[in-house]
Amino acid sequence: MEIKNLMLFRLGLLILALNGVSSATLSPTGINYEVVALMAIKSNLHDPYNVLENWDSNSVDPCSWRMVTCTADGYVSALGLPSQSLSGTLSTSIGNLSYLQSVLLQNNAISGSIPATIGKLEKLVTLDLSNNTFSGEIPASLGDLTNLNYLRLNNNSLTGACPDSLSKIGGLTLVDLSYNNLSGSLPKISARTFKVVGNPLICGPKASNNCSAFFPEPLSLPPDGLKAQSDSGSKGHHVAVAFGASFGAAFFIILFLGLLVWWRYRRNQQIFFDVNEQYVLEVCLGHLKRYTFKELRAATDHFNSKNILGRGGFGIVYKGLLSDGTLVAVKRLKDYNIAGGEIQFQTEVETISLAVHRNLLRLSGFCTTENERLLVYPYMPNGSVASRLRG
Repeated sequence: MEIKNLMLFRLGLLILALNGVSSATLSPTGINYEVVALMAIKSNLHDPYNVLENWDSNSVDPCSWRMVTCTADGYVSALGLPSQSLSGTLSTSIGNLSYLQSVLLQNNAISGSIPATIGKLEKLVTLDLSNNTFSGEIPASLGDLTNLNYLRLNNNSLTGACPDSLSKIGGLTLVDLSYNNLSGSLPKISARTFKVVGNPLICGPKASNNCSAFFPEPLSLPPDGLKAQSDSGSKGHHVAVAFGASFGAAFFIILFLGLLVWWRYRRNQQIFFDVNEQYVLEVCLGHLKRYTFKELRAATDHFNSKNILGRGGFGIVYKGLLSDGTLVAVKRLKDYNIAGGEIQFQTEVETISLAVHRNLLRLSGFCTTENERLLVYPYMPNGSVASRLRG
């Protein structure tokens, strides 16, 4: 009997050793904390296209779930749900995914406040909640994300002041808070790119400006000792004050109209966000067809994993069926806004679209939005390019 118990004990130790580090996500009853957190996120979201259909509360391993990426140790490291028509709110349980490095929820209709629990994600590098309907203030806890590199909260309905805590993050490359309803002064944020356009109540850096500098100074009454001035002097003073007030009012009206015209022009340019003018002309002319993101999403069945043809360092290639019955291969660039991503897109468009060789696939189209870069090629049904060349 003792020998049998000893064998069972050793077997238990072996199982724990095989599980390795990922066993830390299991409770004493065998429940995976990351599964619980992801299911809470799913329950708070309305998913009209069922992209989260295979998220299963009975699963012990979320690494096979759609839109979820894991580390080699089996921890959830990325949550990527951009442009999936999701609505609802973002659950505070996201803060329990302590190994998250990337959260991409842009181009949806998620509302409510940004959970302060995101500040617990110490490993987070990229946080993109842009183009949703988030409201309320930016959580001060975001300042605890010491590894954060990219922060995009633009095109929401956020209010209040930009938290001072963001100035504590030393490695920021991009901070985009544009087109919200933020107000007050700005802290000193050490980001290479810092965007706040479209927030008319923002006052400027605390080190140089304050809110009073953006409004006319209030008029004050003169001391009693000055009331004995001559009538002519008093009239001249009133004329000067009236002229100054009129001029100031006219100046602010002209300034407001100019900003309004500039803002509308800027909004019209959003589809080519962060792409220089020369590049826009190059990709819009010639034989290349420009597809909409909606067309390519429908062609690939919402980028269904069943349509994946291959994976590369810069993205995933999907098989797609266009509305006219044409089969295509759609390459969706992954994290194009990180270092090298936009350069990869420009290089591939400029080089492959001009290449002429019987053994090279010719680029036939593209799609570019504020947060997406996609390339469209003819579909090759008989294997890979390498196999065709060897044949």
